[in-house]
Amino acid sequence: DITRALPEEAEISILLEDNGKAIIRSGRSRFTVQTLPVDDFPKIETEQWNQTWKLPGIEFKNALSRTAFAMAQQDVRFYLNGLLLVSTDEKLKTVATDGHRLAKTETLLTSRTTDAEIQAIVPRKAITELMRIMDDSDKEITVSFNPNHMRVELDSVIFTSKLIDGRFPDYEKVIPKNQDKSLLINRHDLQSTLSRAAILTNEKFRGVRLIISKEKMSVSANNPDQEEAFDEIKIEYSGDDVEIGFNVGYMLEALNAINSEKVEMLLSDSNSSGTLRAPGDDETVYIVMPMRL
Repeated sequence: DITRALPEEAEISILLEDNGKAIIRSGRSRFTVQTLPVDDFPKIETEQWNQTWKLPGIEFKNALSRTAFAMAQQDVRFYLNGLLLVSTDEKLKTVATDGHRLAKTETLLTSRTTDAEIQAIVPRKAITELMRIMDDSDKEITVSFNPNHMRVELDSVIFTSKLIDGRFPDYEKVIPKNQDKSLLINRHDLQSTLSRAAILTNEKFRGVRLIISKEKMSVSANNPDQEEAFDEIKIEYSGDDVEIGFNVGYMLEALNAINSEKVEMLLSDSNSSGTLRAPGDDETVYIVMPMRL
């Protein structure tokens, strides 16, 4: 706080006195602050690293950003308050879910030290900090694991975090396999339509109703004040009509994470989960549970 309040180019000196206090000086400014015993600083005792990955930093950052938004916040199911990292073959999978929606993506590893599969749940706070400190460089980074910790080695930073000790849900069972209805929509148009409808959704449940028919989708929402929103959007679809409800916030967050002009929505019926993805992309998928409206 002190250094942040000083001028940007200010020179700072720090002097530790015998009484344990630190003197911070910059120009005519002088601050005396208390210090704490060095021996009390927590030490993360890391064992030998069981497995190490290497991959471009930008690929790791992108994998985190595509999925991190779906992590739970302060859920009693503590294993949901983090991001699952899975390595199989030469791929890294990142998965997050809060029980209502799921985000999954895959990226290639440059190398790894063993062929054994590893699954690790990294806490939400660690993922947030990693995304903040990582830049968009394609320089190779090193990610290491042991049963209790993860370590990421960047250019000038070594970041170590404890892992969440728990069993992540079987995410493969959550991903629908036989969705026979596929529609293509302009992503920006869908975002705009949902954002407008969201204004008049119920503040607690935030549900929107989608009525999908040939070449058009109707989007409607209402709230306890008997206010209503209705909109229509062009789509590429020629299947049977279907009506389904979703949480508009979950839909918008998934759309924000998709980086393509069009988005593909896959459905089976009004009672089953919907899938959002870039057209034909099986590696990055967003699953949203339906709502009864």
